[in-house]
Amino acid sequence: MAANNGAMTRIPELTSTNDRSVPRSLLWAVGIPAFTLMTALGAYISVPLKPFGIPMTLQTLFVVLAALGLGPRAGALSMLLYVVAGVVGVPLFADEEVGLAVILGQTGGYLIGFIACQPVVGVIVRRPDGLPRGWLAVVLGVLAAHAVVFGFGVPWLAIVRGISLGDAIHGGLVPYLPGMIVKSVIAVLVGLAIAPWCVRRVW
Repeated sequence: MAANNGAMTRIPELTSTNDRSVPRSLLWAVGIPAFTLMTALGAYISVPLKPFGIPMTLQTLFVVLAALGLGPRAGALSMLLYVVAGVVGVPLFADEEVGLAVILGQTGGYLIGFIACQPVVGVIVRRPDGLPRGWLAVVLGVLAAHAVVFGFGVPWLAIVRGISLGDAIHGGLVPYLPGMIVKSVIAVLVGLAIAPWCVRRVW
C-alpha cells in the first residue's frame, strides 16, 4: 500500500501507558458479549423489504464494527455466540425468530456471513507485522465485509427459495444497497477512530 496509506496515526488519548494494564482477555470478555448484544439490538430495527420480506436491519453495522473493534478471532466468536444463542431459543434474530429453522431458512446465509466476514476484514486491515494499515484498508475492509455477507446470503436465498441467482440478487441484494452504503459510511468513520488502538490492543 502506498506510503500515504501507511500505518494509521496513533490516537494519543487511547494509547497512554495506563491502557496497557488492561489485559486482552478482559477486553475480549467484555467486547464479545457486547457486540453480540449490539447485533441483537440491531435486529430489532427491522424493515421488511419486497419481494421476499427479508428485513433490512442495523445488524451489519455492528457486524462490521465487531470485525474492526474485536479483530478476526474475537469478532468471529461474538458473531458465533449471536447465531448459536438464536438457534437455541434466545430471541435475538430479526422479527424475534428463533431456532435452527432460521439458519435453514432464507436468511440463514446472511447470518453465516456475519461470522465468515470477520477474518476477511482482519486480513485487509492489519499488516503482517501486526500494525494497522491506513484509511483505505478500513474502507476496503468495510466493503469486503458486506460483500461476504451478501456473498453467503444471496446464493443461500436462491437455494432455499428455488429461484435463479439473478432473481436472488434482485430481491436479496439490490433493495439493500442504499442502506448498505449508509451503514458503510458510518462504519468507516467509526473504524478510523477505533482501529488504530483496537488492532494493537484488542486483536
